[in-house]
Amino acid sequence: MSDDTRGRPIEILLVEDNPGDVRLTIEALKEGKVRNRLSVARDGVEALAFLRREGPHAEASRPDLILLDLNLPKKDGREVLAEIKEDSSLRRIPVVVLTTSKAEEDILRTYDLHANCYITKPVDLDQFISVVRSIDDFWLSVVRLPSAE
Repeated sequence: MSDDTRGRPIEILLVEDNPGDVRLTIEALKEGKVRNRLSVARDGVEALAFLRREGPHAEASRPDLILLDLNLPKKDGREVLAEIKEDSSLRRIPVVVLTTSKAEEDILRTYDLHANCYITKPVDLDQFISVVRSIDDFWLSVVRLPSAE
């Protein structure tokens, strides 16, 4: 955790179109060790509008961490990842790809696009919650995140 994030909740942007996975992620993060504030974007276009503070997201907080699904409506998660990492004002935000895809091609492509981590979503409920808690433990407690500009 960076010095500038101490004392304030960690801002997380979850980019996920599946309402069930959104609900499970919220529940798992509620029980985490670190205070966090979760914003949700339901598709790739909304995610980029949120990050660029466009339209209804003009007052959005800059996330400290992005949890990104790959298979999204309107704009694919791979395209979203590429645009984030090409944008000098966004590229330092860590992006954790959280997807159902186990395809080696997706793993290689997302790391080529500079994803910070690739996690396959477990289908089992308890394992899913365990994975989200592990993300919480590692990215919000162990890792030193870049300060927001």
